[in-house]
Amino acid sequence: MLRAPALILVLALTLLATAPALAQTAPAEGRPIVIGQSLTLDSKILKDTRRINVHLPAGYAGSPAKAYPVLFLLDGGEQEDFPHIAGLAQLGELSWTWREMIVVGIEGVDRRRDLTHPTTVAKERSDFPTSGGSATYRRFLGEELKPWIAARYRTSGETALIGESLAGLFVVETFLKQPALFDAYIAASPSLWWNDQSLARGAAADLALWPAGERRFYLTIGDEGSTMQAGVDRVVAALQVAPAGLTWRYDPMPRLQHSTIYHPAALEAFKTVWPGPRPD
Repeated sequence: MLRAPALILVLALTLLATAPALAQTAPAEGRPIVIGQSLTLDSKILKDTRRINVHLPAGYAGSPAKAYPVLFLLDGGEQEDFPHIAGLAQLGELSWTWREMIVVGIEGVDRRRDLTHPTTVAKERSDFPTSGGSATYRRFLGEELKPWIAARYRTSGETALIGESLAGLFVVETFLKQPALFDAYIAASPSLWWNDQSLARGAAADLALWPAGERRFYLTIGDEGSTMQAGVDRVVAALQVAPAGLTWRYDPMPRLQHSTIYHPAALEAFKTVWPGPRPD
């Protein structure tokens, strides 16, 4: 049996022998890969603090005279849609398939509140007790966030709003109810079943009241079926009598599901809304 000093020596020699192997399996320190900057905005309208994530084009710092269009991304948190939408924006920078853009992601807090208009459907009011705050959220975007971004970054004045599911519902509502707020709108599988399709049912009347101006609208839906598809069909039917100045594209993707549509939808939308090659 080894005495204590001898045992300590054996253990020390064992650790020394295994140290190189341990060092090889330890992760390298390296450097972080940065795709954007995360800031906070204190909102008087929402009465809370919102986290805003911003991706700038790779050439932003080296082109001080250049201004860029801004894509406002709903559900734009780091654990939401910001990383992959910012990645698609960066792909456009490399391929020139669509223009360079600033991506502004608004992190979700209570999306059932912020992204829905009031409903008269009893089950929806029961299942979504905080719902109905879209008008307030739209005020936040227009009166606080857009000026806040314009004051901090070199923006061209061109803006687009993008969202999927409930965020897509909010995009369509803004497109119909307050179209002058953005220049372009991108909605993927919007939840137009909400409130018995009231938004879709009123689409023709809203479009008849549209203010003058050049705008673009990209709409897509996956294999959703039921009232979600029915709501989209109503909006598409209303768009057959499109207001002057509106360029729109309906691009259904029936081979995709609710969980898989957003990435390919954004790819097509960017080519439609801000096509390349990017201007000098």
